[in-house]
Amino acid sequence: MQNYNSKFKTDLVGRCYRFSLDVIKLTDSLPNKRSAWVLADQLIRSATSIGANLTEARASSSRLEFKRFYEISLKSANESKYWLELLGDSGLVAKDRLKSLLSELHELSSMIASSVLKLKSKKL
Repeated sequence: MQNYNSKFKTDLVGRCYRFSLDVIKLTDSLPNKRSAWVLADQLIRSATSIGANLTEARASSSRLEFKRFYEISLKSANESKYWLELLGDSGLVAKDRLKSLLSELHELSSMIASSVLKLKSKKL
């Protein structure tokens, strides 16, 4: 089991994919209100963009392009945090229901930010 956990911690794209699925499940359970539709749309776009840009990075033609996709992924993670917090603060979702999503997003953001810093420190 420990081997699975260590692989899970390093499988960044896989974790982003699962995070996207969890966000989709959350947004599908939102009330049928205009405000919920708008926030859900924004959240789905930003949350799914995190993993999509990391996947795009794998097909990069240059190191600079690779770094840029990671930077976009980090921006999408930051945006996702905003939308999740707005859902909680607006009362559309109970804040305790968002804790695990926000915790996972924090870990993903930290991993991506670490990669961006590492890429920036290397000569391109």
